[in-house]
Amino acid sequence: MLVVATAGHVDHGKSTLVRALTGMEPDRWAEERRRGMTIDLGFAWTTLPSGATVAFVDVPGHERFVPNMLAGVGPVPAAMVVVAADEGWMPQSAEHLAALDALGVAYGLLVVTRADLADPGPVLECAGAHLAATSLRDVEAVAVSAVTGAGLPQLRAALDRLAARLPTASTDGPVRLWVDRSFTMRGSGTVVTGTLGAGELRVGAELVVAGSGEPVRVRGLHRLGQPCEQVRPVARVAVNLRGVARDRIARGDALLTPDGFASTDLIDVRLTGDPAADLPATLTLHIGSAAVPVRVRPLGVETLRLRLARPLPLLIGDRALLRDPGRHHVAGGVTVLDVAPPPLRRRGAAAARAAVLASMDGRPDLAGELRRRGLVRAADLRRAGVPVTGAPVSGDWLADPEHWRQLGRRLADAVAEHARRHPLEPGAPVEVLRQRLDLPDRALVEALVQAPLRLVAGRVGTADTDALPEPVARALALLREELTTRPFRAPEADRLTAVGLGTREIGAAVRAGVLLRLTGNVLLPSGAPQQAVRVLATLPQPFTLSAARQALDTTRRVAVPLLELLDRQGATRRLPDDTRMVVDR
Repeated sequence: MLVVATAGHVDHGKSTLVRALTGMEPDRWAEERRRGMTIDLGFAWTTLPSGATVAFVDVPGHERFVPNMLAGVGPVPAAMVVVAADEGWMPQSAEHLAALDALGVAYGLLVVTRADLADPGPVLECAGAHLAATSLRDVEAVAVSAVTGAGLPQLRAALDRLAARLPTASTDGPVRLWVDRSFTMRGSGTVVTGTLGAGELRVGAELVVAGSGEPVRVRGLHRLGQPCEQVRPVARVAVNLRGVARDRIARGDALLTPDGFASTDLIDVRLTGDPAADLPATLTLHIGSAAVPVRVRPLGVETLRLRLARPLPLLIGDRALLRDPGRHHVAGGVTVLDVAPPPLRRRGAAAARAAVLASMDGRPDLAGELRRRGLVRAADLRRAGVPVTGAPVSGDWLADPEHWRQLGRRLADAVAEHARRHPLEPGAPVEVLRQRLDLPDRALVEALVQAPLRLVAGRVGTADTDALPEPVARALALLREELTTRPFRAPEADRLTAVGLGTREIGAAVRAGVLLRLTGNVLLPSGAPQQAVRVLATLPQPFTLSAARQALDTTRRVAVPLLELLDRQGATRRLPDDTRMVVDR
């Protein structure tokens, strides 16, 4: 389907021309027909000589209804600029053309109407000169009379050629249907209409309403007035919705594929039109069928930051229009460069950001986005309209290769610094490293760990992390003789303190496997259990706690937990009369 919006000055015959081409009445409201002018959007369609279908979005030409006109033009890929031969180029002709140029509409036709009332030649030449400086510079021109029918066959043929030139729309992407009309039908409930530019709609599909996120289900679809099971782009479509009241959705809203878009109220854009420095602080942004007030912050000569009055589902590369409604002036067109821009808090941040934006062209670029952001979730890029290829570094996280290498080097430095500051700890905690590297996810720290680093029990250290810190080794050297000659005599607390073994030093020695903690501060050499089994095996079996204590030359404070450890290890077995025996293995 070819979808074409009309454009042009009020009372230049746009609706009359659509009526002559289609045999349908595009003016829906009695007030429009009574006043002889289009106030709101009208819709009509017909079959072209090739068999293709053309659907017209007929827009109002009066300056008071420019927002209605923009709601109809916004989502449409082609336009038919209409100028009357008996009146020529007029103010709304210029404003409508400025709007089309700002939106980047490059496909369309120039149609001079009322060729039966005046020579169309001068108007064709004048209007063509105006179009030559815009995105519509290469369109065909046709002169017609809707009254006599002259030129209508040529116009239909030109529409066929236009349809053949339009690029094929994608059916694979998510749906974003800008709503240009919402109403209730008896027996059907809420119905919305719009121009489907990409994706595919099916009966039964689940969608969400932009902004509110309300889930809705497609109850029915109508295309060209007929029910259908699916609609592919580009097409005018009416969608019967289940799950949303009429007053919950209106013009300017959008129906979206769930999780297909991220709504944003802050965007960076490139401006084509008025100088950025001359713009007023507040304008209206027109995109799709939406019209939203925005606050304007110039960043560079051609770049702006816009703060939207309400969030919209926008993509990198979207074309939109800035208009000053008070002056009835189109300030220019904008191309969306970033839908999730960074904050500008530091002095000089705006100038630095302008330099970054100067290198961006509004085309989704995975490598460029990774280079600018360093780390980003793949889902966030997809919702911004960036195709994602390549494997994530962790979970859903993508990383710029050079940034990832730098993070790896910084991680090694952070681990070494932590070891210098905390020599008794077995590596740096993952959460501490996450904060040190300013990473958004602990999993990224874990993914960065590579030899000689290692991750053990939530801490990152080097291969020699288990080596004894120098203060601990020095303290143990003072205990070496007594631990060797009387291995089952656990040093008392005051002795441990005297040699410099506090709680942290003991913990380091235990983690290093040099000391065995039986309970509390009851510490033995790490090989004590095996040595004890050899001593106990020489006793008559079974043996008592007292016999074990005497054989091991130790105290009850040590013997009880040591024997309980041997029981748990299966080296000894405790009998019903509380004696024990060594288990042969």
